[in-house]
Parts: sequence; structure tokens; C-alpha cells
Amino acid sequence: MRILLVYCHPVPESFCASVRDAAIRGLEKAGHDVDLLDLYAEGFDPVMPADERRRYNDMKLADHPFPDHARRLKAAEALIFVYPTWWYGLPAMLKGWLDRVWTSDLTFAIPDGPGPIKPLMTHVRLLGVITTCGAPRWWSYAVGHPGKRTILRGMRALCAKTCRRVFMAHYMMDKSTQESRAKYLAAVEKRLASL
Repeated sequence: MRILLVYCHPVPESFCASVRDAAIRGLEKAGHDVDLLDLYAEGFDPVMPADERRRYNDMKLADHPFPDHARRLKAAEALIFVYPTWWYGLPAMLKGWLDRVWTSDLTFAIPDGPGPIKPLMTHVRLLGVITTCGAPRWWSYAVGHPGKRTILRGMRALCAKTCRRVFMAHYMMDKSTQESRAKYLAAVEKRLASL
């Protein structure tokens, strides 16, 4: 399977980088073709300018502000997101990537008349979120796990109807131990190797 792994963390030596590497190892063990998209390494600009927003609903694929990202998204059969959960949600850069890259004529189509938008990501059969959370599991769920919901519910609605979901989180990251981190890395690699 062609997998676009979207990675978002500003610190190259972070634990999240180790999570990314474990995810890639697992996916490659399973024989998948992994395309790593490192938003910070690319210097992705998450801020949508006014003129881009004005033409957002009418944007055509030929006018996409990030043609390389659009091409890679169209080629993907699966998307795996690796990021830290900050304040219960996505890092601003990752949210900005969704805002600016998941555009009309690429990921959805707006109908001429009334009715829901039409999904255009039906080639995507798997969505995954691999994250770290400073909060405990129970509190993350109590506040609604907004980042998980954005991707595994909101973005999934644009994918194949049978799109599978994978979610893994290392909770209590702020009080993690070398042992808990090693256990999580092993679990990530094993889970993704089984896909």
C-alpha cells in the first residue's frame, strides 16, 4: 500500500521523532511504500492568506497552492499522522496543513445545489493517528480528544466508506519513563507491521 506519513514536530531529536521512525519501520516490515512528509523540515507555512481563503471554495486542482502535496495526497492509499497532542488537539502547523492542502477539487467537491459535499479521497482505505498526550487517558477522552476526532471522524468522511482507522497514544507523556517510552515504540512498530 502507498502510505503518506504526515509528521509534525519542531524538535528533530524529540520522542515524536522516535515514534515516527518506529512507525516507518513497522510499515516497511509489512511491505508498504512509505512517503514521509515532514512539515517542519519542509518549512510548511500553515497560515492561509486572505486571497487564498477568498478562492478556497472555487479552487481547482490546477490552482492548488501546494501542487506537490496535492500529488502526494492523491497517490496515497493510506494516511498516517504522527504528532504530539498539544492542548488536546493538533499542533497549529498540522491544522494549517489540513486547512491549506485539503482543498476543493482535491479532497471534496461542493455541489451546485443543496446537499452534502462529495468525498474525493475514496482511494484512501486507512487513516491512522499515532500521538503523544501529556494528559492521562481518562482526561483526554473527557475533553473529547479533539485531534483524534478531527482526523478519524472529520477527515475520514472524505475517504473510502470502508476506511479503517488506527489510533495509538502514549498518555501521561510529561511523566513518561524510559520504560514506558520503549514499550510504546515497540507497540507502534508491532501494530503498524501488522497492517
